Amino acid sequence: MPYQPQDGFFRKAKREGYRSRAAYKLLELNRRFRLIRAGCAVVDLGAAPGGWLQVAAELAGPRGRVLGFDLQPIQPLPGGNVTTFELDLLAEDAAERIGALLGGAVDCVLSDMAPRLSGIRDADRRRALDLACKAFGIARTVLKPRGAFLCKTFTGADVEGLVDEMSDHFHAAQRVRSAATRKGSSELYLVARGFKRAPDPRQDRPG
Repeated sequence: MPYQPQDGFFRKAKREGYRSRAAYKLLELNRRFRLIRAGCAVVDLGAAPGGWLQVAAELAGPRGRVLGFDLQPIQPLPGGNVTTFELDLLAEDAAERIGALLGGAVDCVLSDMAPRLSGIRDADRRRALDLACKAFGIARTVLKPRGAFLCKTFTGADVEGLVDEMSDHFHAAQRVRSAATRKGSSELYLVARGFKRAPDPRQDRPG
């Protein structure tokens, strides 16, 4: 099927005031997995132009807070529960800088980051997986125990290795595909729930 940049979800997003058709992916996945609830603190990585921020803000509600990070500036959103930051998420100290800005752990980390496509399939899949791994590393730094993580990647043999690694840190981890993903796309999402508290290294010290 030929690429259709203005398909039904695109037109629906325009009608309903969402900044991108990707909003419907998060709405669908949240219905299935209940990643964000009222009052949650949420981090959105690669948040521009703000479609997922809009959805996360609606789901978290006025008692929640949503923080979006992207290298590109994000136009302000209405409501008082969204804050955005310009940040290079590929920087070595990105996780530490995000943690310092949060002022505490969060309930959910989202990442819809994707590479600029080169048209070279294997290279694009590798770069997408690298972004997913980066998001996973940030999530492990800032999540509360029992928190949730959602990230985008593309199909490929190495994805199972990341799912296995996620299973070591969460009680459940799996690959899913959204109904809003365009036909013929290799895009998929990794969902992990029930973040396991990291062991306290002080417990291993002799008394």
